[in-house]
Amino acid sequence: MLAVLVASQLVSGAGLTAGVVVGALLAEQMLGSTGLAGIPTALFTGGSMLGALVVGRLCQRRGRRPGLGAGYAIGALGSVGVVAAVALDQVALLLPSLLVYGAGTATNLLARYAGADLAAPHRRARALSRVLLAATLGAVAGPNLVPLTGDLARAWGIPPLAGPFLLAAAGYTAAAVLLTALLRPDPLRLARARLPAPDTVADADADADADAHPGGGSDTGDTAAPARKNAGRPRGPGVATGLWIMLLGQLPKVALMTMTPVHLAANGHGTGTIGLVVSLHIAAMFLPSPLTGLLTDRLGALPVAAASGVLLCAAALLAAAAPGGSVLLIAAALTLAGIAWNLGLVSGTAVITAALPPGRGANTQGLADVGLAVAGSTGALLSGPAVTAGGYATLALACALTALLVTPLTLRAARARA
Repeated sequence: MLAVLVASQLVSGAGLTAGVVVGALLAEQMLGSTGLAGIPTALFTGGSMLGALVVGRLCQRRGRRPGLGAGYAIGALGSVGVVAAVALDQVALLLPSLLVYGAGTATNLLARYAGADLAAPHRRARALSRVLLAATLGAVAGPNLVPLTGDLARAWGIPPLAGPFLLAAAGYTAAAVLLTALLRPDPLRLARARLPAPDTVADADADADADAHPGGGSDTGDTAAPARKNAGRPRGPGVATGLWIMLLGQLPKVALMTMTPVHLAANGHGTGTIGLVVSLHIAAMFLPSPLTGLLTDRLGALPVAAASGVLLCAAALLAAAAPGGSVLLIAAALTLAGIAWNLGLVSGTAVITAALPPGRGANTQGLADVGLAVAGSTGALLSGPAVTAGGYATLALACALTALLVTPLTLRAARARA
């Protein structure tokens, strides 16, 4: 199962970066305004929100195989729509296509939960981090293939900026086929099959309470009903804390990432240079996953989450201080931001996974990623006006302040747990 998930992530990773690399440039070109450059990222992150909701529900009802397969298929359809919109110069087709394309991004992230479905509790973070790592090859290769896919698009009579979406369509289609054909048995359904029935869990809890309070026969009856009622429900505070950890990393990271290609282009850098910077950023988002998973399992999720906030703040401050022509410093800032995002995503996901009953939380996982998409969409929408009003450095400083909120959140959660 893990091998199939890894293979699907390898090919789908190429589709993950198409919107990141050329989305803002497409908007600037087709809409004619830098202030509107964040709209594509907002749209495909909004589509990611809807995709996470739909795919999460499909996984809950049908299993991981049909849920993830459908998500990638929808993402491929959106990618084809973007290519058609650019070829026809139709903004009215571009905008909804970007929304549909976002389903592939959502599915790529939701696949990490499948890696943890059958993992032991003390190894969950490492299991989900392996699936995240698998997306690295395609995600890093994608931006560097921008010139090549642009040449391919030009040879077919399509504007070069549509090239990365051709690659996305192929990658998402391949992932959908792989998962639908080969993810057998379904990990989520198998995890459910291994669980005791809710009534059994309730009876066990009641027995444990009776042992703890000998002679209190009436207590057993009082305990069994709430236990049966609450069997399979997520523990709210844990889910909320994990969600906020991810949100406070996602919003500033997406805002910074959205406007960096526009900032570099405005300073005379071409798509090859922009693709390299984005590649480094994407690599940093996924490559540290095994180490992050190990640290989260060994040290706990909250210390790793606190480190993510500090590191993301430092990355945004470096981006604010970097001269517009300094590709090296901006690349370093985006790389640090990617590492910080990885720390926050893995630790936040670990908190959410630990708070959910095994095999019964796919809906909640989908809703958590809806929140992640909302944060990304918000960051993308605000990034364009922020740069228009105060410049790239102003945006980066705002991102630094937002990232710092992670640290007090984790300290409060640690005190509450103590």
